[in-house]
Amino acid sequence: MSDKTFERALAQFREWFDRARAHEAVGEPTAMTLATAGADGRPSARIVLLKQVDEDGFVFYTNTRSRKGRQLAENPVAALTFFWQPLLAQVLVEGPVKPVTDAEADAYFASRPRLSQIGAWASHQSEPLTTRAELDERVRHYEERYPDGEVPRPPHWSGYRLVPEMIEFWSGRNGRLHHRERFWCEDSAWHHTLLNP
Repeated sequence: MSDKTFERALAQFREWFDRARAHEAVGEPTAMTLATAGADGRPSARIVLLKQVDEDGFVFYTNTRSRKGRQLAENPVAALTFFWQPLLAQVLVEGPVKPVTDAEADAYFASRPRLSQIGAWASHQSEPLTTRAELDERVRHYEERYPDGEVPRPPHWSGYRLVPEMIEFWSGRNGRLHHRERFWCEDSAWHHTLLNP
């Protein structure tokens, strides 16, 4: 994607993201609200972590059988919200979502802590759980199944890339006279405007 206006938007996101990562009062700068909706149109939202951002999009990983995974299979479009309160900064990103490649998912999964890898096998994410002991037993099962060395990536665990079609920046100002800028793609070209607060 080589569009100067898009490059400007991505550069601004990276600048804000770097500021958030450098700010000691921002506890989890990669945290973002992911909003999805299934075929029924009912929205849901949760916090996930940004694992990569580049000109191809914003990447996060999850269990594909989870509620968000099922919704993305039915309706592959989503919205992300980053809010870094100490900076009075918010970024909204909207666009279609597509799976990452198996190679990308394998590489990221291999970098995760071992217990997180085991947890990806043991947790039937978003499904009812009778007792915590049931989950603990599944963890023990997979620890015994993979006692040493590499834990393979489960087939139901992968990543998604949100390809931005809109990026909006909000910066808090006194008197609620906030500063807002929107970048959006229309007819394969990126555009920019200021917005009233």
